[in-house]
Amino acid sequence: MECTAKLQSDNENVRDANHEKVAVKNIGVTLFDGFALPDAASVVEAFQSANALVDSDQGRPARYNVCLLSSIGGRVASSSSVYVWTESVDARRHNEQFHALFVAGGTGVQDAMRDEELLAWLRRTCPRAELVYPIGEGRLLLDAAGFTYTQGGVRIDDRGSYLSNLSARAPTTQEVPASLRAALSIIQEDLGPEITRQIADWVLPPAPTQFTDIIRRNTMRNVSEKIQASARWLEANGSRPVAIEEAAQVAAMSGRNFLRRFKTEMGVTPSDYLLYVRLDMCCRLLIETTLPIDKIARRSGIGSGGRLAKLFRKYLGKTPTDYRANRRRLNRST
Repeated sequence: MECTAKLQSDNENVRDANHEKVAVKNIGVTLFDGFALPDAASVVEAFQSANALVDSDQGRPARYNVCLLSSIGGRVASSSSVYVWTESVDARRHNEQFHALFVAGGTGVQDAMRDEELLAWLRRTCPRAELVYPIGEGRLLLDAAGFTYTQGGVRIDDRGSYLSNLSARAPTTQEVPASLRAALSIIQEDLGPEITRQIADWVLPPAPTQFTDIIRRNTMRNVSEKIQASARWLEANGSRPVAIEEAAQVAAMSGRNFLRRFKTEMGVTPSDYLLYVRLDMCCRLLIETTLPIDKIARRSGIGSGGRLAKLFRKYLGKTPTDYRANRRRLNRST
């Protein structure tokens, strides 16, 4: 995959439906082996969604030229072993300017901090960018290149802090990742709040439930990569019958060692974690759909509406029907 949403010319001006000139904005996302995929992906998805909305709904051409970049280009592996295709930083023209340059974080940032070619490119490119924004640990990479929030002549800031009411699913900006707030802020300046709200509904993380904090433990730094991988596998397969031995195989551990390590690092047993994943899924389906209770139970791997009702009474003190009604009343009042 080459640069996403590639336009005919990097600095070409195009006309919108009202025949006004619209400047194409170059958006760079700097990646490296071991980068954290979710936050980087949400930034890319926000700009791609903006291009799609403007093009399809208003008859205007795309606004953003989004490029995925790495030191030598080619295939780059995220920390979750998902591969993306990038363009080499040296392939970019030396006089090219980015409206916004996002610098990814992730477990591979320590190795990236020793990549002199990447650091040299950042030193050349950041001063020419209108906005430089670190994603999580990307701040460490910028520090290694000699840039901080107060030095280096580079504008590095927290864009989008003023955004509010982005979505019914995220009524406060604190619930929106900082890097995504930055992307949405740029889009709002260009396309207005209505389009920005539509995009936010598409790309924001799902609304948190009572079980979200437990599930998010798999991203904590004190959780090993093998246990993280097994937890993600349980999340991805929670809707079907699962044997814990399968998750142990994902972690490349014996069953006994896996059970011990998982409980030590995650604070719950694999079986309990799987149950929380399924209950979290049920909560989301109750909030976001009108599916009947029995169908939600089957889709979430719970089995039956009767068993789901027992679990809801045990963990939440209410029935699934009451939970749905209460959450909808809360959403209407916000």
